[in-house]
Amino acid sequence: MKIFNPQQIKELDNYTIQEQEITSVALMERAALQIVAYLTQYYTITQHFTIYCGLGNNGGDGLAIARLLLEKGYAVTVYVVKYTAKTSLDFEENLSKLKEITTLRTIISEKHIPPIPTETILIDAILGVGINRPLEGLCKTLVEAINTSNNDKIAIDIPTGLPCELENYSEEHCILKADTTLTFEAPKLPLLMPSMAKHVGNWQLIPINLSADYKHDIDTLYEYTTLQDIQNSYKHRSKFDHKGTFGHAELIGGSYGKIGAILLASKACLRSGAGLLTNYTPNCGNLILQSSVPEAMWTGNQPCDYFLEGNYISTSKTVGMGPGIGIHPKTQHFVHLVIKATQKPMVIDADALNILAKNKEWLKELPKNCILTPHPKEFTRLVGTFVNDADKLEKLKDFAETYHCIVVLKGANTAICTPDGIIHFNSTGNPGMATAGSGDVLTGIITGLLAQNYPPIHAAILGVYLHGLSGDIAIQKTGKSALTASHLIKYLGKAFLKIEAPFKTNET
Repeated sequence: MKIFNPQQIKELDNYTIQEQEITSVALMERAALQIVAYLTQYYTITQHFTIYCGLGNNGGDGLAIARLLLEKGYAVTVYVVKYTAKTSLDFEENLSKLKEITTLRTIISEKHIPPIPTETILIDAILGVGINRPLEGLCKTLVEAINTSNNDKIAIDIPTGLPCELENYSEEHCILKADTTLTFEAPKLPLLMPSMAKHVGNWQLIPINLSADYKHDIDTLYEYTTLQDIQNSYKHRSKFDHKGTFGHAELIGGSYGKIGAILLASKACLRSGAGLLTNYTPNCGNLILQSSVPEAMWTGNQPCDYFLEGNYISTSKTVGMGPGIGIHPKTQHFVHLVIKATQKPMVIDADALNILAKNKEWLKELPKNCILTPHPKEFTRLVGTFVNDADKLEKLKDFAETYHCIVVLKGANTAICTPDGIIHFNSTGNPGMATAGSGDVLTGIITGLLAQNYPPIHAAILGVYLHGLSGDIAIQKTGKSALTASHLIKYLGKAFLKIEAPFKTNET
């Protein structure tokens, strides 16, 4: 699913109006109907709503929502926020319709802002995606008052004051802090940014049937991975496939006291569908891995008893390297040998990334389309510090383009950047996955998919999605606090089943 900037959103609306031969106010009505369908699903008829409407199309949405709620029997108080003399035509049309069934209240200055009742849901329809400067005057004062209340707050499309263009955002700006954001048709980039989460709350996508042709043809730098996207790229097994069909993975890592990391990656790799797996660890990992993962083979290289060192011989296996590997100087040399000996894309994680950060000249030796999976601190070690989310994304793109690699920047809505600068944000996962070993599981999953000849970008996107989906399934049993990395492996099969569900047949 593509993520559009404000200009593209405007063009998409206009194209839809022409293509579907409807008016702009009819499109607004469609959007309002969808919002009201959401609200009436979660709030009973006894709930009171207070809606603050600006003077543009976001305010027009608010007026239409108010009218539809009133028609359904809800109690609604509507405030029109007169921050300017200019209004949009669609706002005026919805204002006229609403005046026929209720009395509206107007806020004309800071001193006319009324006290906020405690027993009401506040709906923010003041300003939408078109804002490109900080709030001031009446809008700023009103948003500050709303933010101080303890009421539940719902933003329509985007919270008032939150710019759609990341470079216009500042922590110092006054921005409405929503508990829920109901955004139309496609995610807006700020909804996915860590620094802006306190303004967005939980966001929900509200489809309004905008032009599929336009969305397909327009070019964007950002995409949001959905279940349908995953199903379109997922490979289904055929009757005569065998273990050789699904590749031979090699996981390189582990050190004394950290064999658990490679153990988690190993189990996840096999659960992701790899046909064969060899673990390459120090000798201290032999007994643990052979007894805990009997499906996997093991190899080591003398004299590496406690950490990896010595020579490395290139193989045709698909390599995943890093979990538990440590940063011993001899291990650093060993990692360099693996990089130089490996000719095809590999997965690099954990301390293998930290070793690269210490030896940045080795980055140019990476095979093209390698998949690097840093968490935020590892990413900072690779690229340096950044001043905000916009700067972070630019550094992410520059790094991926410079070294022709795929970077999986882990976190909420994990960002996966391609060498051509396209960033795919993930839609699965939850805070319970912030636990030891979670990243090792992801390394195993992506390595297993890469071994199955998924193109590297597909292996990264599918691996991240499955990893998060497994976590989402797991917390239904464990809750967020009790989730462990082992649960992610346990529920990986159910994540696959969800992806495969539409393709089930009657075969037994």
